[in-house]
Amino acid sequence: MKKLYLLFFMLATVWPAAAQSVYNVLDFGAKGDGVTDDAPALQQAIDRCSSEGGGRVLLPRMRTFLCGPLELKSNVELHIESTSTLLCNPNESLYTLSAFKDNRGEGMMWLWARGARNLSITGRGTIHGNGIKFMGRELSDSYELKSLADPTFDPRPHVLTLIGCDNLLIRDVTITEGAYWTVHLIGCNVANIDGINLLNNLKIRNGDGIDLDHSKNVRIANCHITSGDDCICLKNRREWAEYGACHDIVVTNCTLASRSCAIKIGSENMDNIYNVMVDNCIISQSNRGLGIQNRDEGTVTDVTFSNIMMDLQLWSDVWWGKAEPIYVTSYPRADGNNKDANWRFPKGETQGRCGAVSRITFNNIQATSENGCFIGGDTSDKVSDIYINNVVLNLRRLTTYANGIYDKRPCRGEAFTTGRVYGVYIEQAANVKTEGLVVNNYLSNYEGKVKYPANSLNPVKRLKNFVNRTAGELSQ
Repeated sequence: MKKLYLLFFMLATVWPAAAQSVYNVLDFGAKGDGVTDDAPALQQAIDRCSSEGGGRVLLPRMRTFLCGPLELKSNVELHIESTSTLLCNPNESLYTLSAFKDNRGEGMMWLWARGARNLSITGRGTIHGNGIKFMGRELSDSYELKSLADPTFDPRPHVLTLIGCDNLLIRDVTITEGAYWTVHLIGCNVANIDGINLLNNLKIRNGDGIDLDHSKNVRIANCHITSGDDCICLKNRREWAEYGACHDIVVTNCTLASRSCAIKIGSENMDNIYNVMVDNCIISQSNRGLGIQNRDEGTVTDVTFSNIMMDLQLWSDVWWGKAEPIYVTSYPRADGNNKDANWRFPKGETQGRCGAVSRITFNNIQATSENGCFIGGDTSDKVSDIYINNVVLNLRRLTTYANGIYDKRPCRGEAFTTGRVYGVYIEQAANVKTEGLVVNNYLSNYEGKVKYPANSLNPVKRLKNFVNRTAGELSQ
């Protein structure tokens, strides 16, 4: 009987390991020496794994796998062991597959998949985008972009581009130093991004962390993200219009740092973005905290930001944002020219329009910043039903950059609104309600808790648009 129990125990422990086929890339000729381009060997392992019903493609420990473009496929788990690195080949001539279809001016693809199902990227190893190798001269708070021989072709590779994929898992890996966008999900359905470290160089422009583009049913949890550009961004790019709206998104338990906006919706949005929950996050050293930047005809509705702590500061105008903790806007983007005329506007048009932003809630937010919040639209009803509940703002100087300036880029006309600092500066909006707003001010140019322009609504309506506010608190 004891021998029978022992047999059952051995089967129970061995069976899970044997149940998944493992394809070690060394068996397919990969060197892992950091010098040889191992893309052919890795591609062969991925192709074999997918064609034989799926399994784990293993990048074993203590090796660096230099790699050019690589297509990921269905039912494959790309597993990068601890101390193993998948390193982007810096040879720009290798990158010819556009990340945006016929638009070849905004980067190429490195690791990519189209129409894959049950795709996973796991392990405690590192995916390294080699971003500095694709940059120009280093400046004080950024890298210059290299001048391009052809301005309509940018060879910088995006790290991970997944198009029209279902049932995705990205877990535990470290992804670092992307040269352009890092994790870009386009038209994907059901994705779980959990426990990753996404550590981009804070000086690399366009270095977005996670971009959800026309995607739905996505959960981002327990991640640490540093990114020169936006850490997490929701959007609907015009190149991928066939995939429809971006919706049903949850972001929770993340720590974020950005030279631009930590969590942003927009600016590209030619469809609809709705049902979004961002909860229990910490933001540090960012140029903007929570941003809705609608610049196209799409709408943004039913979004909640809750239980968030922010530490913001001003950076140079290379980066969008003016340390606004909360930023809710809808303005038409600047009139099109060259590249923008082709990709930012409806076909054949060189002037755009912006859609409505409504039913946006900010609840239990605490922020320390050099500037206040900004809400505005191109007409008084474009932004409406904005609820700011139990928000504490600590306003204090941290840098020598000018404050009291609000950044509307990209927009038609004047890019900046200038004046004094308010807790909430409302340029144009309808039905903005603040309850439990606390402003602890340490600034010399502070003017009051809320500014609502006199020409937007008459005084009676303005008073009704705020709860627990006296006429004296509504600055003109």
